[in-house]
This record gives sequence, structure tokens and C-alpha cells, in this order.
Amino acid sequence: MHSTLIEALVDASAAAQGLEIAPEHRPGVLLYFGLAASFAEQIAGHTFSLADEPAIVFVPVTPEGSEGVTS
Repeated sequence: MHSTLIEALVDASAAAQGLEIAPEHRPGVLLYFGLAASFAEQIAGHTFSLADEPAIVFVPVTPEGSEGVTS
């Protein structure tokens, strides 16, 4: 997903919910929105069967390119 589209979606979503994103948090919000979008693209491109099961444990990791982003 292109960064311009990610920014537009984040801005529209925040506005629709009445949320203000602090300028210092915006880079992290955009980064993680893009990460979630990439996960969704991968899942949408996969065909699941009734035999597929969800993972037992989710272990988060720091995404590539997030150096300098603080929480």
C-alpha cells in the first residue's frame, strides 16, 4: 500500500472517530497501519480451508525500518 494512501486512511479514520494523533505519534501510527495493511494483503491472497487453524500464540516483533520510532 502506498504511503500516501496510508496517510489518507489514517487521517480519515482518526477524523471519523474524533481522534487527534499527536505529531510525535504520527510516524508510529503510520508505520503500524502500513504493517497491518501488509498483513491483510497477505491473508486476503490466501485460500483457507476448514482444516486451517489460527496460531496458538502471537509473538510480536519490531518491524523492519522502525528504528527511531518510540512508543
